[in-house]
Amino acid sequence: MKEELGQKINEIRNAKGMTLKDLSERTGLSVGFLSQVERGLTSIALLSLKSIAEALDTDLSEFFAPPKKNRSLVLRSFEQEHIQYENNEYILANLSGSMEDRIMEAMLVTILPGDEKTAPAKSPHDGEEFIYVLEGVLTLCYKDDEYDMYPGDSAHYKANEPHTWRNRTNKLVKLLSINTPVIFNQ
Repeated sequence: MKEELGQKINEIRNAKGMTLKDLSERTGLSVGFLSQVERGLTSIALLSLKSIAEALDTDLSEFFAPPKKNRSLVLRSFEQEHIQYENNEYILANLSGSMEDRIMEAMLVTILPGDEKTAPAKSPHDGEEFIYVLEGVLTLCYKDDEYDMYPGDSAHYKANEPHTWRNRTNKLVKLLSINTPVIFNQ
């Protein structure tokens, strides 16, 4: 535990471009003590840890957060995050991965067949959506209009109007959706 805590303090300090001397001056703790903490050689009182967090302009909980995964540029199919909505019978697969500070998101959306399965009605929100039908017949409901879309068809629209997707067939519908803002947690 001491080693992980010390490593986290070291990472945050280095990311902020601070030296041990800088941190010492801001916290009132000695350079030697801070060095031992960062190397996991000594324990630290909660009050001193709070002082370090304030000096690093970070939240105390950041020291105990699990390490961020170092994702590669490529998101493998087995790494995709999936959300299945049982009542609406559709599945979202996050194709964007976990890139920090992303402004758009790509998803593979599968709407199961049945008696007019509907993705949840989307309240108007900021941003844009682009969809591309991969399989099946999708009904795009936008404002008061409906559009039947077939494989290869696409639509790009402002998301500040009421909109949803429907599957009125007895076959799967699959579509690629690229939108802003991001809905999967980063």
